[in-house]
Amino acid sequence: MTQNYKSGFFSIVGCPNVGKSTLLNTLVGQKIAIVTDRAQTTRNKITGVVTRADYQMIFLDTPGLTMPRNKLGEYMQKVALDAFNDIEAVVLLIDPLLGVKERDEKILDRLRQCKSPVIVAINKADKATMAQLEQARFAIGEGFEIMEISAKTGEGVDKLEKRLADFLVEGPQYFPPDMVTDQPERVICSEMIREKALQLLSEEIPHGVGVGIDKMEMREGGGLMDVYATMYCERDSHKAIIIGRGGSMLKRIGMESRKDIEWLLGVRVNLQLWVKVKEDWRNKQSMLNELGYDLRN
Repeated sequence: MTQNYKSGFFSIVGCPNVGKSTLLNTLVGQKIAIVTDRAQTTRNKITGVVTRADYQMIFLDTPGLTMPRNKLGEYMQKVALDAFNDIEAVVLLIDPLLGVKERDEKILDRLRQCKSPVIVAINKADKATMAQLEQARFAIGEGFEIMEISAKTGEGVDKLEKRLADFLVEGPQYFPPDMVTDQPERVICSEMIREKALQLLSEEIPHGVGVGIDKMEMREGGGLMDVYATMYCERDSHKAIIIGRGGSMLKRIGMESRKDIEWLLGVRVNLQLWVKVKEDWRNKQSMLNELGYDLRN
């Protein structure tokens, strides 16, 4: 570690499905947050760590800002709003393909009161037309530094990182240089399973699916890891869809999840999935605590 080493914390915020998790994965150089084409997929505050020779950045990927409709929604909103405070800078992502909507405007209004510096990153610049980019810039208005990026292709992300490095302060290396997230392996494994469920299941089910890792155990010899996980849903009809005809859907979710988990853990994995019905689990504090969503923190 060099002398005068710098470090700092940053928040990535924005409406659902604008590319926050994709940006975090691109910044850290590997997959630590789930990415789907469904809105509102991130539930926990995921910390990504970028370590360079002379600095370290810690990124917080927060749930999208929405109007909460249940206790889980309240948790997600609290995490997102807390992320504005006591950090070096905030990165707000805007999707020019969708345009700057009322929800974006509310976030912009809130960020005008933010004590931390704010960078507004117009994402998906590789797909947007010049007219869409200009319209987004006009709607964002004055008072913000604006950059154009593509979180998916990496275009402009290096430039964004370099700009954020200007806000770093002299400080310690909080995490080891080879560490890319502070999330336990079991949390990332559960999120990988939930990601596959989000991608494969029908529209009405995904937000009502939670995943808990019951047990992770390495077999003797160290070449095979047993992972036992339970998927929770809110209705018997949902359970039937998750399992599928003859167990076909559950098998697909398991096969796709196992590939990612094996990549993460670096060993072969025996993944065992169960499905349980817990009615209205998103409004039950005990279940939220069990799955790692604690409103009291």
